[in-house]
Amino acid sequence: MPKTRRAMARKTFDYSKDRKKAKRKMMKKLAPTIESVHIRNAWDDEKSMATNLSEMGLSFDPNRTMPVKHTTKFGTPITVRKPYLINQLEEEAGRRGKDTRSLSSDLIEYVQHMVREHKDNYKAMARDEKNYYQDTPKQIKKKVDKYMRFHPEHYAAFKKSLAAQ
Repeated sequence: MPKTRRAMARKTFDYSKDRKKAKRKMMKKLAPTIESVHIRNAWDDEKSMATNLSEMGLSFDPNRTMPVKHTTKFGTPITVRKPYLINQLEEEAGRRGKDTRSLSSDLIEYVQHMVREHKDNYKAMARDEKNYYQDTPKQIKKKVDKYMRFHPEHYAAFKKSLAAQ
């Protein structure tokens, strides 16, 4: 396929663009964002990563800090200038996160149907006509176990309702 005139034209250098500034701007956009709010607020862009982390009382190189000594490699004691950050990070780490594990409503419905119809007979469950995915008895058992682990109260209430019938 033939090329256009513009594509065939000789490329010329654009002196009006500052390539160093453009590269610096691009690198800044590609720089990783700090997810921890406390560290992001205490971060000083003018300082190096090692200096920032040592001022916060954090480790830049864990291989150097594993034998816990309170002196630097030159023998002077480390001064933690931002001790409040360590307290905030420890407090945040101490909090429990939300349990976001869940199962799809279809899977819950499937497991309930199988248990309702066949109790603990996994071989009969594998032959059930609702077993659309042709799960083996072991696969069905794993699904039932997963349902019991993720929703123990819900499963207990379900079993209680089955016993009442």
